[in-house]
Amino acid sequence: MEREFGMEFPAEFREIVNAYGSIQINGQLYLEHPAGHLLHSLGETIRGDLEMWREEDMSALLRSPAGANPGELLPVASATTGERVFLRVPDGPLSPWRVLVQELDSPAWTLHEMTFSEWLLAYLREAGVGYIEGS
Repeated sequence: MEREFGMEFPAEFREIVNAYGSIQINGQLYLEHPAGHLLHSLGETIRGDLEMWREEDMSALLRSPAGANPGELLPVASATTGERVFLRVPDGPLSPWRVLVQELDSPAWTLHEMTFSEWLLAYLREAGVGYIEGS
């Protein structure tokens, strides 16, 4: 999948999805594994989401274009409450990955100046996680 998109996911993101596979956290946040043989495949979801987010109506809702090139937003997770979670591809090799959350039912988005693992930990603390369920 990384070869297809011409980039490498951040190591900490890969560690999380490899450790937990496809899961639903607290009945809200969906994380998918990149393995194509699983019921929920991150690669298939990203391809579909990129197509959707590149449409003119949807692209206007994002801060940057959707894609896997530097500065673009790569969709990696979703929530039952309508949010979509993106990784912002770094502008250069020394730049950090960041997380952007877009509210699908409005033009609102929030850029989090933190790594995916830092964002996920903050999300879990804020959500008061009750359970994690394998998908």
